[in-house]
Amino acid sequence: MRILILGAGGTGGYFGGRLAQAGIDVTFLVRPNRAAQLDRDGLVIRSPLGDAAFAVAHVTAESLPQLAQQRPFDLVILSCKAYDLDSSIEAIAPAVGAHTTVLPILNGLRHYTALDARFGREHVLGGLCFISATKADDGAVLHLDKPAKLTFGERDGDTDSARVSALAKACEQAGIDHVASADIALEQWIKYTFLTALAAGTCLMRANVGTIVASDHGTAFMQALYDECLAVATQAGQPIPAKAQEIALGAITKPGSAIKASMLRDLEAGQRVEAAHIVGDMLGRALAAGQSAPLLQAAYCHLQAYEAQRAG
Repeated sequence: MRILILGAGGTGGYFGGRLAQAGIDVTFLVRPNRAAQLDRDGLVIRSPLGDAAFAVAHVTAESLPQLAQQRPFDLVILSCKAYDLDSSIEAIAPAVGAHTTVLPILNGLRHYTALDARFGREHVLGGLCFISATKADDGAVLHLDKPAKLTFGERDGDTDSARVSALAKACEQAGIDHVASADIALEQWIKYTFLTALAAGTCLMRANVGTIVASDHGTAFMQALYDECLAVATQAGQPIPAKAQEIALGAITKPGSAIKASMLRDLEAGQRVEAAHIVGDMLGRALAAGQSAPLLQAAYCHLQAYEAQRAG
């Protein structure tokens, strides 16, 4: 399996790096400055699951078309921020041929509309990941906590998919925790409802879970936010199983927890946030279904105000 990874930042750098470390044919599509850094230092991973530093194959946008023509890619893994989706689609387009599969591991669901429109639904797998990772100032990939899991599958539920099996085999070879799911839509909704409640709650309160639930009515607030998200999932025909609800609710109401959404970390750093793609999209789905979602509305208003102040 020949794989192209868009970018060599936190998420793409970690998963792509582990695949490359295991001998899988991986190439990173990077900007010229990152290419020079990789030439000089290699890909450096610092992780509780094991540090590593090694040379990796990489290509810039200028030379990608020729490379893809010479040796077509089987899989393109897309792990960009949602606000970079349009430019990312343009960047990977030369690598997506008649037999190429695109695997997005972005947060949320809204990106599938654009990917299907550009590459055809049959070329796009369903995917998600659980990882907390970023790129350090020195270019190293920093894996911040032990979870590092990929989940992927055919969006029509096909359980006899050669491309899913091939990717699962590559993940196994690389020691990557993974699930080849026969119901990727449910897996996506489980994460989407949890992540939206976590992002909306921690961003609105500008605090981690432990701080929120230590306040009067904080636990009830997080529960109510999650309930709004659960209602959207049910209306979409993807009710969240009781066990998954129990796990998610436990995480977003755990006393003393330092957990916060990556969106809040981006906000605290003064960076762009995926507000529209996560909280805004969930709110839009709720309103389109005629559901009341006042807490999601408040959170999205807060995030839009932050973005306006940042831009202005």
